[in-house]
Amino acid sequence: MPNNVKSKANTRKLWLNTHLYLGLIFGLFFVMTGITGSILAFYVDIDELLNPELVIAHHENQHKQSYETLFQALKTAEPSRDKAWRLELPDNPNRMVTARYYKPEETKHLDFAPLIVSVNPYTAEVVASRFWGEFAMTWIYDLHYTLLLNGTGRVAMSIIGIFIFLSLCTGIYLWWPTKHTLKTAFSFKRHTSSKRNIYDIHKLSGVYSLPILVIVVVTGVLLGFPYVEPAVQALSPLYKPASTSSILIDNGQRLPVDKIVDIAQQQFPKANVKWIETPNGITGSYRINLRQEGEPSQRFPKTNVWLDQYSGKILAIRDIHKDGAGDTFLRWLHPLHTGQAFGLTGRIIVCISGLLPVILFVTGYIRWRQKQRKKTNVIHKFS
Repeated sequence: MPNNVKSKANTRKLWLNTHLYLGLIFGLFFVMTGITGSILAFYVDIDELLNPELVIAHHENQHKQSYETLFQALKTAEPSRDKAWRLELPDNPNRMVTARYYKPEETKHLDFAPLIVSVNPYTAEVVASRFWGEFAMTWIYDLHYTLLLNGTGRVAMSIIGIFIFLSLCTGIYLWWPTKHTLKTAFSFKRHTSSKRNIYDIHKLSGVYSLPILVIVVVTGVLLGFPYVEPAVQALSPLYKPASTSSILIDNGQRLPVDKIVDIAQQQFPKANVKWIETPNGITGSYRINLRQEGEPSQRFPKTNVWLDQYSGKILAIRDIHKDGAGDTFLRWLHPLHTGQAFGLTGRIIVCISGLLPVILFVTGYIRWRQKQRKKTNVIHKFS
């Protein structure tokens, strides 16, 4: 055998073994994150399906309560929670206003486990109070994002994601066709053995899904690593608001939420208000989060207005159309990972792509077992 042929064979064997062991070691993690990711693409909808009391059945001829009324309902239902609340305003008229209270006493030892309170926007009735991680969809989220290991798990998942990405890269290297094999490289060979069918399913599932899998895996890695933002900051300065503390005045009264929202809305008349964050203490400020046309994230846009809680004076504004390259890069990570960047179509694509790791792992494992049995049969034949 010529040296160059032998060298190519050895190189291919090395990549085959690398691909094999990456798949065997990290394949089940890939499957788990894929399935949980598929579920999380529609986690609000599924949460409502599991908890039908969260869906508003009848709201015709009903007017929504003021934001201040909803805030007062939260304070009445949870009188000991005297820090900031963050209210998510849904686009769907059948959906509850969801309020988050970060770092409640019961779960303050965890990195992220807010109290989630659902409020009927038409009646101001508090329908549900739940802690993050203690109901199905948030438990699945924590499994997907942190392996249920809190902050340590977040970094661990990013490291696992790097190895999954390497597995995809080695798979493409092994598949990469020559001019003579280009046609067969993209086709499924019919009327052949089951072994060939398994190989083709594994190969084509990986090839055709590669762009979306790479996007989902890479964005997942970047979202999990705490070192990404400082690295981006070093290359392109990120937006950081100046002091957003309210100026405490004698006998000062907090302005009603609705008044504050009106002032913020005037800065971006065509934007939709998505979140309202109430002041955190007597020197805290309001933060009104809005979504402008063209923002990739449907639920978590980055346009913000900070306002003094007593005077309504604007303390800071973040307009995403003035963002630098670093902020723009970071702003796209989560919407790409979840599919939100492309609306319902994007979420469906992400949901379907999450099932592909199951196909890749099962067919890869079967193909490996087929080769193992073949080796065993050869050994028995000559022993």
